[in-house]
Amino acid sequence: MQSVSSMTSMDHFLLIIFCAIVAFIPRFFPLLFFTKRAIPEWFNEWMRFVPVSLFTALVVKSVFIDSRYHIMTTGNLGMIISAILVGFVAYRTRSMTLSVVIGLVSVMILVLVFHI
Repeated sequence: MQSVSSMTSMDHFLLIIFCAIVAFIPRFFPLLFFTKRAIPEWFNEWMRFVPVSLFTALVVKSVFIDSRYHIMTTGNLGMIISAILVGFVAYRTRSMTLSVVIGLVSVMILVLVFHI
């Protein structure tokens, strides 16, 4: 396998193209499949919880588990406060964009500025 520094411009271009194809396929086929079919109501109800569960899994892992996969119990109060704030904002607004922005700003203020 080549290292990144030994890759040519054409290798980088092909890598970008293949990554674009890999990112496109999981979005295109469900769209193609569901444009000709009616989506059942139970499926729509179930799909409402997918973004929340994925978002929760990402936040919990980054707040409570360190890089060696040990549970952190101290030194992350700012992250916990930010996670609670993001959870409240996400629940009230149902906006992923606003939740991410609030999370980033609160982590920046609490952890980087106030060193909590």
